[in-house]
Amino acid sequence: MTSGEDDGPRTSADTRFEVILGSASPARLAVLRQGGLDPRVVVPDVDEDALLATLAAEAPGDAVTRLAQAKADSVIRTLLGERVDHADSVDGQTLPDLVVLTCDSMLLFQGTLSGKPHSADVAIEQWKRMRGSEAQLVTGHCVAHVSGLDVAGRTAESASTVVRFADVDDEEIDAYVSTGEPLEVAGAFTLDGRGGWFIEGIEGDPSSVIGIGLPTVRHLLRRLDIRVATLWSQNSR
Repeated sequence: MTSGEDDGPRTSADTRFEVILGSASPARLAVLRQGGLDPRVVVPDVDEDALLATLAAEAPGDAVTRLAQAKADSVIRTLLGERVDHADSVDGQTLPDLVVLTCDSMLLFQGTLSGKPHSADVAIEQWKRMRGSEAQLVTGHCVAHVSGLDVAGRTAESASTVVRFADVDDEEIDAYVSTGEPLEVAGAFTLDGRGGWFIEGIEGDPSSVIGIGLPTVRHLLRRLDIRVATLWSQNSR
């Protein structure tokens, strides 16, 4: 799924960037740091469950992408609010451009999307349904470029990865859920934590399963004429 392709101004080689991660997810932050970025975290103010309820008729990829875009809207409002008092400069120095990254992930299993279970009972029931089966982890990504007080460009896309779950028994499910790990993650599992013991394989991008797909983000950055290697090099400035 693709939306919001940008036809706006292109960046120059000497454009200075600050990367913003619009997520409270430690896993997403870790993926970006391991990938050479050092983002500032700005947590979006979005009621995901309420918004998802309005997207029931949308295709899975469209729904998660809409959620990622809503998070981007919230984060950009916060960032522009921070900048209003400073106009275009601070102490005579031009403010850096901002690259805003937001995501939302959900599990598509037997035609139904599920997000964070929030409660142990829901997580246990979900694991009992999906053990020994496979599902698709669908992640919506939105990348926005903010220059000064304007959104210079924005684009979005979803990525889907097949996840194969082990045929775990009730005792293993109870033990896993009792750790609390699956309660606030999409699909009630992690690939990079204790849940990794119960994932027998994936087909697709592992970073997308963890929460943010590096190949997808790179692809979206290129649409905005931003090369990810530029963001690596600027981490050391």
